[in-house]
Amino acid sequence: MVLLIFCLVIPFSSAQLWKMRRWEVLAGTGPSFFFGDVGGYRRTENLLGLKDITYLQTRYNVNASLRYRLTREANIRLSMTYAQLHATDERGSNEGRPFEVSTQIFEQALIGEYYFIKNRAERSYLFMKRRGRFIWSVLRSLDFYGFAGVGGVSYTANPNDAQREEMVRYDMKDSGFDLVIPGGIGATLVYTPNINFGLELGGRYAFTDWLDAYHKEQFSKANDVYYFLNFTFTYKLKTGPRGLPSFR
Repeated sequence: MVLLIFCLVIPFSSAQLWKMRRWEVLAGTGPSFFFGDVGGYRRTENLLGLKDITYLQTRYNVNASLRYRLTREANIRLSMTYAQLHATDERGSNEGRPFEVSTQIFEQALIGEYYFIKNRAERSYLFMKRRGRFIWSVLRSLDFYGFAGVGGVSYTANPNDAQREEMVRYDMKDSGFDLVIPGGIGATLVYTPNINFGLELGGRYAFTDWLDAYHKEQFSKANDVYYFLNFTFTYKLKTGPRGLPSFR
């Protein structure tokens, strides 16, 4: 009888081990890619936007997030990101137009995540209690997820003199705050019970066409879009008796 109870209780408790660490702190950094009206190729000359991904247009972003695990497969996270975006006509469809702009943005977003492939490590009681490195096979320790959400972005653009003359002539703006819709995919490697490493690719659709401080009806056919490719570090916090994170 004791053996039977033991066999029934252990699998159940192992399945609930993720609840011991429902709160997670994330940090991430990586390149940012901007797709606006300055620089780039026309849609008919481009291959799904891949020709616009160049060193000249690439800058960086830094992200900090707080994640809460609703279930083993579904999370919600509050994300804050500082990034620099850049666009130049030096390469693309408008090489004769000498526009160039650098934009600083600060994005705040509420994001939902769904894990369509979950690792097996969190179901192992021995792994959750282990203090050393996780030495299982890599395939057993990987998560894959998709995410989407809603947020806002504040931006300040700094165009070069040639573009600023155009802005003054047509009364364009170089700063503001607007809605963004983030979405993308990611992968996470469970390294230890407390630490994860990951890679995340996310795009943002902005409800504005002014991130590059340029908009003309005859040329601007869509709102601005930008992407982040982030390398992430996650630290898991123990869940306290009231469901709040414990720092002890």
